[in-house]
Amino acid sequence: MSSDFRKNSLTLLDAIAMGTGVMIGAGILALTGQIAALAGPFFPFAFIAGAVVTAFSAYTYVKMSNAYPSAGGIGMILQKAYGPTTVAAGAALLMALSMVINESLVARTFATYLLRGLDMPRDTWLVPAIGVGVIVFAWLVNVAGNRSVGWLSVLMAALKVGGITVFGIAALWAGGVSFEATGGQQDTGITGFVASMALAILAFKGFTTITNSGAEITDPHRNVGRAIIVSIAVCTLVYLLVAFAVGSSLPLDRIVAAQDYALAEAAEPALGQTGFYLTVGLALVATASGLIASVFAVSRMLAMLTEMRMIPHSHFGMPGVIRDHTLVYTVVIAALLTIFFDLGRIASLGAFFYLVMDMLIHWGVFRNLRTQVGARGWVLLTAIGLDAVVLAAFAEMKWQADPWIVLIALVGMAVVFGFEHVFLRRHPPEAQHQYSA
Repeated sequence: MSSDFRKNSLTLLDAIAMGTGVMIGAGILALTGQIAALAGPFFPFAFIAGAVVTAFSAYTYVKMSNAYPSAGGIGMILQKAYGPTTVAAGAALLMALSMVINESLVARTFATYLLRGLDMPRDTWLVPAIGVGVIVFAWLVNVAGNRSVGWLSVLMAALKVGGITVFGIAALWAGGVSFEATGGQQDTGITGFVASMALAILAFKGFTTITNSGAEITDPHRNVGRAIIVSIAVCTLVYLLVAFAVGSSLPLDRIVAAQDYALAEAAEPALGQTGFYLTVGLALVATASGLIASVFAVSRMLAMLTEMRMIPHSHFGMPGVIRDHTLVYTVVIAALLTIFFDLGRIASLGAFFYLVMDMLIHWGVFRNLRTQVGARGWVLLTAIGLDAVVLAAFAEMKWQADPWIVLIALVGMAVVFGFEHVFLRRHPPEAQHQYSA
């Protein structure tokens, strides 16, 4: 199956576009209002704090990807850190699930912005129906091949980064820097602010899309790390600009009330009706491109885990290679999540899965690989500590507001690791099997 991955089929620009595409699609569009609800009037600074935590986390991925670029890099890191074990397989599957969860988050965001632009109700069956439709569209683009994903990612990334930047500058120019979001909502305190960082980190986690496509990027030993760093830096600037623009246009209670379409809500008072419709159009482009890039990366990660014999596989009578099958699995799971979960719960579930997986990666690299890849131990331990603090605060806030999603996350993780334990005992990977792509 390794031959199914086309080396040198993605340029450095393609990789940066994919990373920013996933991040901006999920981050600033879907999560601004939810972060504001937790962080209160200081929500723009939650993006700064999230970027700092992400920088420590990205250090591990950059070091590992530069040393061992692969098509499905998260699974590769875990396999090298822990071997073909339940911990490695379970954590890799958590990562894949968190990315699929992100796809359903982006799909519902697409639907919400579209219905807001059409002035139609956003609490109807149309949201999941439209969300499933855009997931199918992302699948069709991916079926067309790597170059379709690459050029479309670059085009859409340029449109949305440029467009959202223009929106932020224009909104600040029109509304001034008075920052209306200083009132109208009770301050949630330091715990709420730290908890909001979990969603801010989720807004940045799209950089792992680059890691998961390492073997297909030109000069991967250098360009994977470069693409990660550049995409995080670009998104940090965009997030800050837009967060301050939204905060200057709307009071906090309106941001929270319109949390699923906060940018569109902020555009109308600042830029008028024309600006509102342009922002809706921009949101549709951003979410669609983010979904395409995410489906691309997740399908390759699942295919790689299949080759490593760490997850089961059945073609169910479908033609084509394993990568074609995992594309179908990815969109089917994302569609089901889109139908049955709302935006808030989707984001929370993704944050829980991602933070647990992230800590396992840092710990595995710290214990077994830091010398081989030249990583500094204190950076890895700091990343673990930051993740743990954010996860604890987020779990506490969610337990008070929505205990069911905490229980669903715990049960989900238990099922994943339990399933992998049983599967690997019945189908142990060959001791000498090592993944290389």
